[in-house]
Amino acid sequence: MATASQQKMELEKEIDESLYSRQLYVLGHAAMRKMAFSNILVIGMQGLGVEIAKGIILAGVKSVTIYDPEPAQITDLSSQYYLQPSDVGKRRDQTTQPMLAELNTYVPVAVFDGELVLEHLNQFEVVIFTAGPRKRAMEINDFCHENKIKFIFTEMRGLFSSCFCDFGEGFEVLDTTGENPITGMVSAISSDAQGVVACVEETRHGLEDGDYVTFKELEGMEELNDCEPRKVTVFGPFTFGIGDTTSLSPYKRNGVFVQVKMPKPVNFKSMRQSQADPECLTTDFAKMERPIQLHVAFQAVDAFAEKASGKLPRPRNEEDANVVLGLAKEISKGLKDPVEVDEKLIKEVAYQSVGNFAPMAGVIGGIVAQEALKAVSGKFHPIVQYLYFDSLESLPQHPAPTEESCQATGTRYDGQIAIFGKEMHDKITNNNQFLIGAGAIGCEMLKNWALMGLGSGRQGRIHVTDMDVIEKSNLNRQFLFRPWDVTKPKSETAANAVTRMNPDLSSNIHVYQDKVGPETERTFNDDFFESLNGVTNALDNVDARLYVDQRCVYYRRPMLDSGTLGTKGNTQVIIPFLTESYASSQDPPEKDIPFCTLRNFPNAIQHTIQWARDKFEGVFSKAPEAVNQYLTNARYLGTLVKDPGGKEILSAIRSDLGPDKPANFDDCIKWARFLYEEYFGNTIRQLLFTLPKDTVTSSGLPFWVPPKRCPDPLVFNPDEELDMEFIVAAANLRAFTYGIACNNDKQYFKKVLKDVIVPEFQPKQGVKVQTDENAAAPTMEASSDEVESVAKTLPPVESLHGFKANPAEFEKDDDTNFHIDFVTAASNLRAKNYKIEPADRHKTKGIAGRIIPAIATTTAIVSGLICLELLKVVDGDRTIEEYKNGFVNLALPFFAFSEPIAAPKQTHNGKSFTLWDRIEVDHDATLEEIRKMLEVDHKFELNMLTCGVSMLYSFFFSEKKKQERLRMRVSEAVQAVRKEPLPPHMNHLILEPFGTDEDDEDAELPCIRVKVKQ
Repeated sequence: MATASQQKMELEKEIDESLYSRQLYVLGHAAMRKMAFSNILVIGMQGLGVEIAKGIILAGVKSVTIYDPEPAQITDLSSQYYLQPSDVGKRRDQTTQPMLAELNTYVPVAVFDGELVLEHLNQFEVVIFTAGPRKRAMEINDFCHENKIKFIFTEMRGLFSSCFCDFGEGFEVLDTTGENPITGMVSAISSDAQGVVACVEETRHGLEDGDYVTFKELEGMEELNDCEPRKVTVFGPFTFGIGDTTSLSPYKRNGVFVQVKMPKPVNFKSMRQSQADPECLTTDFAKMERPIQLHVAFQAVDAFAEKASGKLPRPRNEEDANVVLGLAKEISKGLKDPVEVDEKLIKEVAYQSVGNFAPMAGVIGGIVAQEALKAVSGKFHPIVQYLYFDSLESLPQHPAPTEESCQATGTRYDGQIAIFGKEMHDKITNNNQFLIGAGAIGCEMLKNWALMGLGSGRQGRIHVTDMDVIEKSNLNRQFLFRPWDVTKPKSETAANAVTRMNPDLSSNIHVYQDKVGPETERTFNDDFFESLNGVTNALDNVDARLYVDQRCVYYRRPMLDSGTLGTKGNTQVIIPFLTESYASSQDPPEKDIPFCTLRNFPNAIQHTIQWARDKFEGVFSKAPEAVNQYLTNARYLGTLVKDPGGKEILSAIRSDLGPDKPANFDDCIKWARFLYEEYFGNTIRQLLFTLPKDTVTSSGLPFWVPPKRCPDPLVFNPDEELDMEFIVAAANLRAFTYGIACNNDKQYFKKVLKDVIVPEFQPKQGVKVQTDENAAAPTMEASSDEVESVAKTLPPVESLHGFKANPAEFEKDDDTNFHIDFVTAASNLRAKNYKIEPADRHKTKGIAGRIIPAIATTTAIVSGLICLELLKVVDGDRTIEEYKNGFVNLALPFFAFSEPIAAPKQTHNGKSFTLWDRIEVDHDATLEEIRKMLEVDHKFELNMLTCGVSMLYSFFFSEKKKQERLRMRVSEAVQAVRKEPLPPHMNHLILEPFGTDEDDEDAELPCIRVKVKQ
């Protein structure tokens, strides 16, 4: 064990934020520093063991040691991606170590040499047992429990898996949820035996009974500011109690409550103590009785192996399964509360026990890796104590596996064939899938597919596209990439990596670097989509998902979608003619910050960060872009002069090209100093001139009350670090705009600043301040005379020959470009104006850059869950009840699965249809033919016919125009409206009919697909 001084040194290590940035937004710096001092042992290097080790190494612990002296077997290759056929017979741990060591240069990976003696375990904080007899696991657990070493036991048996955690007695959970502490503004606190806190303007506090809070910025009852956490009793959504406040001074005004995360002690039992009376976490609420059955089944399989000299039951062998069943019945009797065993389920576990499947290893491996990180960091609530997970529904039905079909073939796929049978394996290899995205989820998906052999058959294919290149921050969770891959295309690099894992894919994986969108329909055309069996999304934005969803509905292809947000993950299955589509239900859009809050009345750090981000865009991006347009586009000035809103843009151009145009870096420093005065001094002075601190509303009440914070102007001080950070960032960004060399020398800055004379503030009369937060941002319209007068002050383009401004495209991950430096300094200075708690650079970067928190463990889990659903898609002919959408939150931990929502049905003329139905027209018909077909076949009177945004026919057309259009073929009408020929790849057009039924009531029909090319 390390000495106290060594521990302190380790805890103070700098964290490489460029590598761990996305993970830091999930775990935080404190948890990661604890992880960086933790040594973890993983016993067993089959598929499950290597998956766990991968997740832990990527997360950034101090060291990982692996132990598996057993020789590799060909069946290992079904789920162990760092073994090749040439490694069969070699020690698993020694063969695997070099590949694991490449995952993270900060984490040494060692092989434990020699016999694993119990006393040797004292050098580790966590021991994870993934392979070997349960009897040996118990011995190790007993030692770990006694010596305060955290212990995890996990197994995978085909489509069944388990996990057991023992973190000892009195284990302290520092943060049970991982959610940001709740904060809210206070409007009143009563002086009472049970003091009641009321929130501002009926704002919900979001607290629960038993939470703890402290306070800041209270005027009156100052004793509560930064007080010891007080326990909350919730009285309603807007009020809560905090205990006796009678001894405190009376509350006056203002203040903020802040939730305090309190440590939670959890007591764990050892395996030996808990085996007869297990506490199980439910992973599927449709299988409430399943965990105790699997608890018995796993023990029965282990007992079988012990009797059979380590051999597991043969695949689909009835004799061996009956032996396991008999053992299960005996084991059940030893439970504190004996259960009647589910014979069919117990035998199914026996049938599959010798099999191993990569996606299941991804699911349970991701769960176990996260539990190990909880064990060393105290971050998030651990599993107490057993978890059993299965996906029995993924077993094929067409045909069902038999003993004969599950026999070993001597190939890398034998672990998979032992579960599903040869026929299902052939279906998998001859499947054609399109993977969109090769980021974190995409890498995990490709790894799973490679080990499954998906698309590796004679008729099989994998298509993968991703337009991005690899960045350093990707390496923390996109595990197929290495430091030497940075700047390479993601899709190509990922494809090469999985081809090395399974060379069977070498000629069957097709790589693209294209965005999937309207602009690439020439590439991803009818022939392409019609050759696919399905589409799997690994996307990170809603708009892209909506487009892919639209294409999948059009081509009637299954779509599997998944996403992650920190410890949370979700999966969705979209099946033609069964389920709704992705677009059928969406989350509500994020609520925008009201304009008046951003401009004049911020009350939270998020408001000041967004304000600073907007200033960056306006000054360093949009203004230089406008300058370049003015210099290069002869028509641009004329357009602005005619635009009532053009005055603001013209003023920005004048500012950048007029007298303020810098000649050297000193000018940039002076400009930054004036900008400081404008933003944090004069703007606030003007606001207080217009709305003084004693302003009252029309009803006679004070104006400056929560949630409004009354600001104070700042006075520049070159000795204040924050003031100088703003000046340095702003000056350097200004210099970048004009191609002037940057400068970081603060002493030089101070020297120049001494000579800068800042004009005295002169308030403006008649300035109006928008105070209605529901009002839209005002348009900066001006009269044509005002706009022209500004335009006349612009320097002639000829006088600026050869000059070009450099717009700054916001880039959050470059620590040298001053972008985040500017936003952080500007945000915190504005926060200082309004007495808002400032945010550090890391938090500012996350909010300003809209960084999606991400960790490798959640990614592995959702990818595995998607592949379990993919099996059902490949098998085919399933009912909607057999598919599952999933949601997980590893922090709680929480798992939930539900049946997908069925496609909504509509009815017309006695016939029902869904979004998957359409009317097919097999030739380039005239609009008159379309109209008659709808009238005769569907009893539908056509009023309007559209193709996308093109109106082809409408009842309000003149009679002449109607007759012209009705005589046109569909392709002719579309080309006439769009005034351009159809793209060569477009074989069909989709029409949307609008009209009425026989009773003259509005009616709906499916869309019409017209084949315009034969």
